[in-house]
Amino acid sequence: MSHSPGHPSEHSSVAVEPLDLAARVDEALAVQALAFGLTDEEMAIRRPIVLRHLAHPQARALGATRDDGRLVGFVYGMPNERGQWWSTVVEPYLRHHGQQHWLEDSFVITELHVLPSFQGRGLGRRLITRLTDAATQPKSLLSALYLESPARVLYRRLGYRELTGQVYFPSATSPYVVMGAPLPLRRR
Repeated sequence: MSHSPGHPSEHSSVAVEPLDLAARVDEALAVQALAFGLTDEEMAIRRPIVLRHLAHPQARALGATRDDGRLVGFVYGMPNERGQWWSTVVEPYLRHHGQQHWLEDSFVITELHVLPSFQGRGLGRRLITRLTDAATQPKSLLSALYLESPARVLYRRLGYRELTGQVYFPSATSPYVVMGAPLPLRRR
């Protein structure tokens, strides 16, 4: 039985393990492009941003790889610092909702993406819980598209809750929401 590229075989296994994201940034951005619907121009803009994030000494990344080595999902994050771009953008929204304390001593999930053909198999859950299990901070933050989606359902099941209304990032075409959860994340 043959499978087209990108279509998971019933028998293929997927491992979640540490990822050298800097070395595989283009492959990771290709996963993000398919999962998130990014254009080539948006991927080109995101590449230096990802590489800049990875320069943070406490940034960590995990990848979901098939047994043939193909990357089918990834997550990365780092401890929040108030001077980081993301933190400075979301702080006024959190403050408006009385939630600015979430910025202190928290681990931020910067990106989490799984190829559409591998979604719904628990990979996103495995990636984010493994990454946050290693965090020393007592809570986690992330931003998600404001629209209702399987990703937001997953985040809620893990214990994240909405901390803001709509958040507008410069140059983003859609609004986001900031979500926070105590660590460790909920298990099923």
